[in-house]
Amino acid sequence: MPALGGRRQGREELARTVVDIVDKVPVDFQFVYEDQASLWDKVTAIATKLYGASKVTAIRRFAGKSKSFKMVVMALPVCIAKTQYSFSTDASLRGAPSGHEINIREVRLAAGAEFVVMVCGEIMTMPGLPKVPAATKIDLDDSGKVTGLF
Repeated sequence: MPALGGRRQGREELARTVVDIVDKVPVDFQFVYEDQASLWDKVTAIATKLYGASKVTAIRRFAGKSKSFKMVVMALPVCIAKTQYSFSTDASLRGAPSGHEINIREVRLAAGAEFVVMVCGEIMTMPGLPKVPAATKIDLDDSGKVTGLF
């Protein structure tokens, strides 16, 4: 790994600046759902309050899984896997449409990570990362050139 030199100072200065900004901003953060809400209530809260959906639907397989997950996921957060192009599950509805329907087609329990994934729409999820992701080899050389991409 190349010597850090002045880059270390730059990172430390950036970190201090970020901490200073965060400390000065008033905190008015509120969760979208309660930890102990049911899985369905969590998904509905995310879909309607954040994504502007008018309703949430699910394929038949979800109904059975949500009952079996009920005790396990009571305090687990929910991750919704859907298109990155829209707050809806339809990639052609760009941006932040309202009044759309979120359809859940699959439920996955990420037990090790301690969250539940709701797979929606026609999204394809990525496989897990290897033990050492390729990103760990990306760096800048002393002249500022990016190295380790390929």
